[in-house]
Order: sequence, then structure tokens, then C-alpha cells
Amino acid sequence: MTEERNVVVFIAMSLDGYISKLDGDISFLSVVEQDGEDYGYSEFIKSVDTVIIGRKTYDHVFEMGFDDPHPDKIVYILSRSERIENGVTKYFKGSLKGLVDDLKASPGRNIYCDGGAEVINDMLKENLIDELIISIVPVMLGEGISLFKSGRPDNEMELVNTKHYDKGLVQLHYKRILTSQL
Repeated sequence: MTEERNVVVFIAMSLDGYISKLDGDISFLSVVEQDGEDYGYSEFIKSVDTVIIGRKTYDHVFEMGFDDPHPDKIVYILSRSERIENGVTKYFKGSLKGLVDDLKASPGRNIYCDGGAEVINDMLKENLIDELIISIVPVMLGEGISLFKSGRPDNEMELVNTKHYDKGLVQLHYKRILTSQL
């Protein structure tokens, strides 16, 4: 029997629920930067072979001066327009539910939903996210791009683990409880 592939969000947010400022600035993350500490990311990313990311978030990574963040993964960039594919990077503009269903039906490791907030919320609306690993950074931004939006169905989550790190970062790991509607 094939091991089930989960769709996992691994993300940081401010204490008041924002993943960035309105202009996409994520400099608030520097509050918890420490030499050698990646808050479990390197271990998490080993469990993943496929990434789903929004085109705006993908483009923003390059605008910030970073190289391809997932060169060894199959990456699906969600886009509303046709784009040229590059190796294992694929632009996708079809049904998000269809994509996730197809990925989960094929063998592989977990599927990382790398954001942004619009993609995460679209996936929550379709009940496609199996796990949330949220690092809460001890800073309040006051405004910005909220991780969670309204208009999605209720989802009951089970707390799997909590971790506390130096500099006040707290990481929460939740798994979706498979029930119908609450």
C-alpha cells in the first residue's frame, strides 16, 4: 500500500496573524534570526518532493534576490496565464482540487504548499490542506497580508506538537481531523 501524501503548509506569521506587510516585506522575520537555527525547516523539507506555490509569491522570492528556493523538487506555480515551463518547474492554471487529487493519487512524499496567503486560503476553501506548521514570531505588525481569510468552511484541527524556541518563536503543528462539516 502506498503511504498517503499530505499537503502541508509550513509558514511563519506575526503574533497578530500577518505573513508580511502589505507590500510583501517580511523583514519582521529577522526578529527571530539565529545562527544555524532554521526552526525545523531543513527536516521538514526532506519530507517533501512536490511544492505548490502562487505565482506572485514565487516571483517575490526572486525579487528579494533569492535563487530558486526548491531546485530539487517538482514545483507547480499557480498562474492565471500560460507560462513557459522550466524543467521540474511547471506553471499550472487548472483546478487546484484536481491538481491536489492527482498528486495525492500518485506515489511520492508530502506536498508543500509554500503560499502565499491567497493560495493557502483557496486550498482551505477546498479542504485540501492536511497539516499546518505555523511559526509565530513575537512581533505585531498592525496590518499586512493575513494568513487566514474569511469565506472558508469550518475545519477542526488536532494539535500534534508545539515547540518553543529562543527569541520567543513558538511553532504549532496541527493536523486536520477528517470529519464532515462542523
